[in-house]
Amino acid sequence: MITPHASRLGNHFANALQAAHDAAAAQNYPPAALYVVATPIGNLADITLRALHVLQLADVVACEDTRHTQALLRAYGIDKAAAQLLAVHQHNEAQAVQAVLEHLRQGQRVAYVSDAGTPAISDPGARLVAGVRQAGMSVVPLPGASSVTTALSVAGVAGADAQQNGGFVFAGFLSSKSSERSAEVQALASEARAVVLLEAPHRIEALALALADLGPRPLTVGRELTKQFEDITTLAAENFPAWLAQDANRTRGEFVLVLHPAPLVSTTGPDSRVLKLLLAELPLKTAVKLAAEITGEPRNALYELALTLKNS
Repeated sequence: MITPHASRLGNHFANALQAAHDAAAAQNYPPAALYVVATPIGNLADITLRALHVLQLADVVACEDTRHTQALLRAYGIDKAAAQLLAVHQHNEAQAVQAVLEHLRQGQRVAYVSDAGTPAISDPGARLVAGVRQAGMSVVPLPGASSVTTALSVAGVAGADAQQNGGFVFAGFLSSKSSERSAEVQALASEARAVVLLEAPHRIEALALALADLGPRPLTVGRELTKQFEDITTLAAENFPAWLAQDANRTRGEFVLVLHPAPLVSTTGPDSRVLKLLLAELPLKTAVKLAAEITGEPRNALYELALTLKNS
């Protein structure tokens, strides 16, 4: 049953559904194929025309949460019977592969969507894709919204500096255990590429405290990307806990964080020697502050060098 709210939204997307048919219907959509379909990460208008067409065309829609996906489909004016929705999530993914394969062997088109964004990256779906490919059946990607690329596009980091290696590392969710999370953050301290992290609201304060150990390393914080209360800011990692504490609303919503590349700093020469001498006698932050005053080198670069020297 379509709720009045979903029905109204569906009416809003009536033109989009017609445009999707006009733009995509003439293309080839082979049967007996799994279609990996990206859906919006927040803003419903971020759906692609091809995604709308395939979701209408699909015989079965495999998804993380059938209730969530049913509401999403109805918001676009697409009505699927409950029997056409198949739950495939992290707790049943291995077993659900067989159910999907059975539909494919019957010549049906199966669309797979996660709760938000592009499936099989940080969301479930990788086992499903691997199982379908191993069975010798087709997998067709339908690109679209991704929280990772959305955050990177406004951070201005990947390959922007000719002196950096370029590219980025997708680290996803760090460990929920304090000691393991701290070790993971220290491992990222000397990473010369940008690092993309994900975090849930109930763990963001703990992650902020761990990232604060990276001192002045720039960090772009994306909260509620594409949604009504979207918030994007770049600050020093050491200031992240205080930034969160300034407003209780800042701990709400889903987070995508971009840790900017560590500056490339030579570990030889007089600056390194000065820093080594200070580190032998003083706490890291004090040694960095004094080294900056003595040598005139940027504090950010000296801090990254100090972390490298300490770890080695």
